[in-house]
Amino acid sequence: MNKGKIILLNGVSSSGKSTLAKELVKKLKDYFHFSIDDFDTIIETMEDRNSDHLIPVPTEHFFYRNIVMFSDKGVNLVVDQILHNKDTTKDCYEILNDYPVFFVGVHCPLIELEKREKERGDRPVRQGKSQLNYVHQQGEVYDIEVDTCEEMESAVDAILTKLSESQSHKGWETTLEKY
Repeated sequence: MNKGKIILLNGVSSSGKSTLAKELVKKLKDYFHFSIDDFDTIIETMEDRNSDHLIPVPTEHFFYRNIVMFSDKGVNLVVDQILHNKDTTKDCYEILNDYPVFFVGVHCPLIELEKREKERGDRPVRQGKSQLNYVHQQGEVYDIEVDTCEEMESAVDAILTKLSESQSHKGWETTLEKY
């Protein structure tokens, strides 16, 4: 069985990854959206944070293994994630090393990030700003980079066009070689 393809969206909090993923899935009927935020919600229901009954390992560790599980069964995914620190990045690169990843850098100007954080109300304001110190600063080589401050449809179309141009996308492989 062929491994399922993975469109990996990397960007700071509130950069538009989840919205972009949902729009991509509407156009890519054989893909499914898999979100770190949704995965975190599952983990939160398992834990009892009031009594400090917590899963004793970083739960993103399981997130990447779930991506592998789906891909191994031929399921195509649009994944939104934040490679926000050394451990997260290392784990992601090691786990998805041999998988067909189309790597997308998702950007948004700081002023728009802060506006979105305030409107959402479920994230600390300036979380995106603090993540900008790491995200996109590790020598990542993306197959494509998009700005979600522009019309979302333009970002979706740019990704779909790039996906259709070639079967050989090298951003992920090049990033792993540099890492």
